[in-house]
Amino acid sequence: MLHFKNNPSHQETNSIISPKLFDVAYSCIKTWNGYSPSPLHYLNGLAESLGVKQIYYKDESERFGLKSFKALGGAYAVACVLRSYLKKILPNVDIQNRDILSGKYSDLLKEFTVATATDGNHGRSVAWGAQQCGINCFIYMHKAVSKNRAIAVEKFGAKVVWVDGNYDDSVDLIKQDAIKNNWQIISDTSYVGYTDIPKFVMAGYTVMTQEIFKQLDNELIPTHIIIQGGVGGLAASICAHSIALWGSKRPKFIVVEPETADCLYQSAILGKPKMVQIEKETLMGGLSCGEVSLIGWDILKNNTNDFITISDDNVRSAMRLMAKGVCEDPSVEAGESAVAGIAMLMELENLKKIKSKLNIDESSRILLFGTEGATDQNMYDQIIIGN
Repeated sequence: MLHFKNNPSHQETNSIISPKLFDVAYSCIKTWNGYSPSPLHYLNGLAESLGVKQIYYKDESERFGLKSFKALGGAYAVACVLRSYLKKILPNVDIQNRDILSGKYSDLLKEFTVATATDGNHGRSVAWGAQQCGINCFIYMHKAVSKNRAIAVEKFGAKVVWVDGNYDDSVDLIKQDAIKNNWQIISDTSYVGYTDIPKFVMAGYTVMTQEIFKQLDNELIPTHIIIQGGVGGLAASICAHSIALWGSKRPKFIVVEPETADCLYQSAILGKPKMVQIEKETLMGGLSCGEVSLIGWDILKNNTNDFITISDDNVRSAMRLMAKGVCEDPSVEAGESAVAGIAMLMELENLKKIKSKLNIDESSRILLFGTEGATDQNMYDQIIIGN
């Protein structure tokens, strides 16, 4: 484990991503067919075993049947892009995202094509959204992504394009192919010249924090949020929304990454975005990203308290703990990337100095995001039964 203690200036984020986008996304997504708030589990047994007061676990394992929080981002961004496109064709029509996703405008959209690069979950959301809207979809996956995740995408009618290299190579290739073919990229990472659509993706993610705010009700505000890194889009959206919701009382914010894909950690040390070359894939496949999202970094650099890297050593054990439940805790289906925060807390048990620097102790109330369920059922089953 490596730890970098940041000195955040706690700058407002409204100039980077407007809180109005969060409100609009929630108002829209809660009207979708099949919407219901995902559970917030109180894991008292796990908390006691890890030496903290409370663990709140936002369980995204069944979100819209896609088994991932990504369902909130990719599909929402698809609908937002199509709404802008349709408003140019039908300027006098009140076009709603839910109508687009119902296929109401599929005849007008049948030549429209979206595309994205993915480690699995984001691509599944984009493909799902594309299918509902009646448009074409290409999903670029690097060869370390499991075939089962590709099959899940293809079930929604998307065409998978396999790419040599890693996730960042997929991003680079799709940028070129989208220009050649006049496709619209729906990416969860932002880069120079491409920042608007990722904001829609990020806004979709904040449905989780809006739900949490209501689910906690009169409970004490968490003392810590531990959030997965990746490109930084998820972390930044939750960070910005927690500022909007709790202001100066917001929880201490910790970003956790695999040690083999630590672009945010390295960027924090350098003080500016740094790309890392991924030479070994992590078990936490959804977090295997080497290049930082520019919007994500602009938010995180001034508002993250700590950046942490972890090994894969505790991932399998954390998944099994969640599946079994500790003491009276419920059994929860948690995929490889979902347990990053739990794996971090497990690793801290033997690193008391770092734990102290993070101000994590028996009085801590920790909010975790269970970002996925069994998105590759075969892999999940093999891990849970111990093979």
